[in-house]
Amino acid sequence: MSSTPILSGAAEDLNGNDDVTALPLRHPWRWVAATLILLIVAWFAYIIVTNPNLDFATVGEFVFDPRIISGIGLTLLITVVSMVVSTVLAVIIASMRLSENPVFYSLAWFYTWAFRGTPILVQIVFWGYMGLLFQNLTLGIPLTDVVFWQVNTNSLITPLMAGIIALTLNQAAYSSEIVRAGMLSIDEGQREAAFSLGMSPVYTLRRVVLPQAMRVIIPPMGNELISMLKNTSLLSVIAVLELYTQAMIISSSNLKQVELLIVVSLWYLAMTSILSIPQYYLERHFGRGATRNQRVTPLGKLRARFSKKEYPQPAPQTEVVEIP
Repeated sequence: MSSTPILSGAAEDLNGNDDVTALPLRHPWRWVAATLILLIVAWFAYIIVTNPNLDFATVGEFVFDPRIISGIGLTLLITVVSMVVSTVLAVIIASMRLSENPVFYSLAWFYTWAFRGTPILVQIVFWGYMGLLFQNLTLGIPLTDVVFWQVNTNSLITPLMAGIIALTLNQAAYSSEIVRAGMLSIDEGQREAAFSLGMSPVYTLRRVVLPQAMRVIIPPMGNELISMLKNTSLLSVIAVLELYTQAMIISSSNLKQVELLIVVSLWYLAMTSILSIPQYYLERHFGRGATRNQRVTPLGKLRARFSKKEYPQPAPQTEVVEIP
């Protein structure tokens, strides 16, 4: 006595073959939710556009104002310099945190504790008022009158320099924890294998540990980069002429505070969107060994469209089931 399997949705063709008809699952509530969201967005946009208290002509006038453009350039300069230097410091501090040397470990722990435990605004103001604590910075032999080099503190630590130092040291404390987490994600056997091949600890860190840890480090570091870009606006308290400070100077003369805030917001949105592009490609580069099939990049799709070639897609995995 034989039993015939029953397949849901099966239809028998003229040759006697059973074909399974797959019906897509319906999601009507998704369309309802999307419609409601679009209506809310359209309602909010209508309120903003028709608001008589907003002068959009002023927004268009100052979007490309030379003072705004110079503020954007200084903002990007501060962001790049602070992130590069803080990343180097973060690798050093994270290595010290993982060191078996109690002096290195304690020093790195204290640095992270101090800079993460105090507000960044306080640190910016502290470095900006450094001249009140030390009138001159001197290099010489302690407890003697021998001086090799001396300079006025305010002439060396300008408001711009004070802002870069404050942002760099604060960011290094946060980034060091991200780097340490990435280094801890690597299996200990990787280090042991490198040491067995005669590699030094520094060479192992540079060629074995960090390249693998970058897959874990890059996504949160991208968020820190965007946070750094926006934290540059805090430098207005020490009169650094970055984007936000320039906008406030302009608004103090024409009394268009809200319009200038819209200009600043548009530029910050543009800069964060641009900075997200290299993060996306860095994540793909360092995640090549983690996923079997990576999605086609927008640039790859664009190239395929203009070259009139179909971009190869990964073949779907199928399973063959034999029915007795």
